[in-house]
Amino acid sequence: MKIVHIITRLILGGAQENTLITCKLLANRGHDVTLITGPAIGPEGALFEQTKTAGYKTIVLDELRREISPFVDIPAYFKLKKRLKDLQPDIVHTHSAKAGILGRYAGWALKGKLPDRSSQLPLVVHTIHGLAFHPYQNPLLNKFYIAIEKATAKRTDAFITVADTMAEKAKAAGIGQDKPYTTAYSAIEEDAYLTPPPQSEIEAFRKQYGIPNDAVVFVKVARLFELKGHEYIIESARRLAEKHDNCYWLFVGDGLLAEPLKNQIKFAGLEGRFKFTGLLPPEQIPLAIHSSDILVHCSLREGLARVLPQAMLCGKPVVSFDIDGAKEVVNKDTGFLVEPENIDQLTDACEELLENPDLRNQLGQTGKAAVTEQFAPETMANTIESVYQHLMNNC
Repeated sequence: MKIVHIITRLILGGAQENTLITCKLLANRGHDVTLITGPAIGPEGALFEQTKTAGYKTIVLDELRREISPFVDIPAYFKLKKRLKDLQPDIVHTHSAKAGILGRYAGWALKGKLPDRSSQLPLVVHTIHGLAFHPYQNPLLNKFYIAIEKATAKRTDAFITVADTMAEKAKAAGIGQDKPYTTAYSAIEEDAYLTPPPQSEIEAFRKQYGIPNDAVVFVKVARLFELKGHEYIIESARRLAEKHDNCYWLFVGDGLLAEPLKNQIKFAGLEGRFKFTGLLPPEQIPLAIHSSDILVHCSLREGLARVLPQAMLCGKPVVSFDIDGAKEVVNKDTGFLVEPENIDQLTDACEELLENPDLRNQLGQTGKAAVTEQFAPETMANTIESVYQHLMNNC
């Protein structure tokens, strides 16, 4: 099949890593794959290096930007449409909000207009990695996003979601209720997570950030950005640090809130207990998790955070706010789900793991066994390819 994937920008992020793995696996299976993306503008880093030898073509459209602006969105739509017309794909597969809207409209507009092709081609598929509407946003803005998604769903042949919860929420909002939804859990290239690095590398990593070898480390891997929940971890840490002098917190990532978060930590008197790595390349994330003891993830909105199964693959227990798809991997056998924004529950869960190394090991090993096949790249690729094939068979 000729397949074009479209995503807004290739920053360091779960949707981007998912898309790159998908493109590489489909290309390895003999499909003709092209990735169209916008420039990776912002402090979150870029993943373009991973596209260079992955077996598919990459096209950068400068007008494809995350922010809403008719001055760039209208030219982006027409450029996308022209590129798709030139490429003549069987499948147009979009990711993220902006690319999902512009790409689906552009792909749908070409149905029946490609020479010597079925009137149903190109087929349009969209992956929901997360939803643009959520409870922590202005209700009028939510209504606006839902209206746009409803309209765009009419120009979609099939949806793929990274968690069952995403499908449930989208359909509950009236989005694509007559369209097929399929869950394909976001693949992780697992080897580096499943295989612990040498102890010397872990000790060197801890030494680099001033963390004692015998400390219990809580790690948070996420952009330093709104709704990622770092502030709840800091408040929980303030309570835990009063009773425990052997625990540290590691924030992996960078973003617009770096300085405000550091100021909050300073105000709480916890400067020595928090360590910031800044941006780490993706290949260093397994080392950061293996060098820690407990993953804590307090995001308030997320499709299904890839870092949850990543930590489980490392054999680490997880503490997560009970939002979106988290419950599909986190349970009493793999970690703790706590009520969003509930500092008491968050602190209690962290303290129980802090004080009980046997429990940490038990939950970590159970989690590893639970997610290894579920998040394997071949599992995701098989699911996505079967969606494409079903659509093609019904053309």
